[in-house]
Amino acid sequence: MLVPHHSHFGAFYAEVQDGRLIGVKPHERDPDPSRLIEALPAAVYSPARIAQPMVREGWLTRGSGAGVGGLGAGGSGAGRGREPFVPVSWNHALDLVACELARVKREHGHDAIMGGSQGWGSAGLFHDARAQTRRFLSCFGGFVDQDSNYSFGAALKFLPHVLGSAQSVTGPLTSWSSIARHARLLVLFGGANPKNTQVAKGGRVEHTVDGWMRALKRAGVAVVNVSPVHDDGPEAAGAQWIPIRPNTDTALMLGLVHTLVSSKLHDEAFLARYCAGFERVRAYVMGETDGEPKDAQWAAGITGIAADTIRSLAHRMAQTRTMVSASWSLQRADHGEQPYWALILLASCLGQIGLPGGGFGFGYGSAAGIAESPPITLGLPGKKLRSAYRTLHTPMLGQIRFGKLT
Repeated sequence: MLVPHHSHFGAFYAEVQDGRLIGVKPHERDPDPSRLIEALPAAVYSPARIAQPMVREGWLTRGSGAGVGGLGAGGSGAGRGREPFVPVSWNHALDLVACELARVKREHGHDAIMGGSQGWGSAGLFHDARAQTRRFLSCFGGFVDQDSNYSFGAALKFLPHVLGSAQSVTGPLTSWSSIARHARLLVLFGGANPKNTQVAKGGRVEHTVDGWMRALKRAGVAVVNVSPVHDDGPEAAGAQWIPIRPNTDTALMLGLVHTLVSSKLHDEAFLARYCAGFERVRAYVMGETDGEPKDAQWAAGITGIAADTIRSLAHRMAQTRTMVSASWSLQRADHGEQPYWALILLASCLGQIGLPGGGFGFGYGSAAGIAESPPITLGLPGKKLRSAYRTLHTPMLGQIRFGKLT
């Protein structure tokens, strides 16, 4: 029997025989199904899977007070990390959790209950672990939630101060379709590893990124992978690899900007009309504020990339329609906002933000579903549908703010 199902790796049919999962079959609409779904039968019956609730022995037996399992006033933490876990029934586990929640609420209030963890337990919207936990704890009276996320948390916090919103990381982004039709160069800081595009929170029925990579190659769009890892470059796009020392992307971008400015290839009209603070950052990049020009030679010593390679890339960017992107991973670091801020500076100097297939966006290739074309079933007739489509292909222009990049 084939049972339709879904996972973070994509939609599939579960092959069930005598009540047991024996295999999977990809969804017929998926042009590039992920092989990760093939591991699902083994995962379901893996001996490493926890089949029932487990409670740490000391927490279960040595807690003080009169609560269920001796937990009326909290359990013992002395054996944490050393004691075995004891299997209990679901009814017993529910009693333990209910008792402990009541105790913490009574003694410490809702501020002591954390319910905002990010959950990838289920691909279903209703059965999403985080959504159900938050719904339950809200009914219980409240809880401490998670602020931002761990995928692109730094970007969510600082981008609104620079761009006015976080749309350049949350989406919608300029679509792969627009890049294939209008761009001639795509530069990926952090790459776009194909393995990332197999997975999305909630899953994808259709995995299309590999097809778009092939479309870029057919259209003659040159793709550059700036990453310490060769495999971060999508092979289907024939990406050129520029290896870089980890965590030095900001230095590279400043070296590119210096080349643009010193060669008078930066778009002064765009910077004057749409950006605030460029003169301040220009003085820093050119070395006027600290006596250290952030030129290609300076960047080469930090990044490990030859100065001539940096200059050549800057000239290529300025001579053609260019899209620049940085992966989510670049901002997961100390001063993680800096490479994103520097990329915005670079895109602004190129002056192509808002042009079809040009500008910048964050997270291309970081997960499935990024920069997909809008579905034709938006439910919007004629003029409104075309307007929605243009919104996805041409980012809105506001005023970009620059400061000192260090």
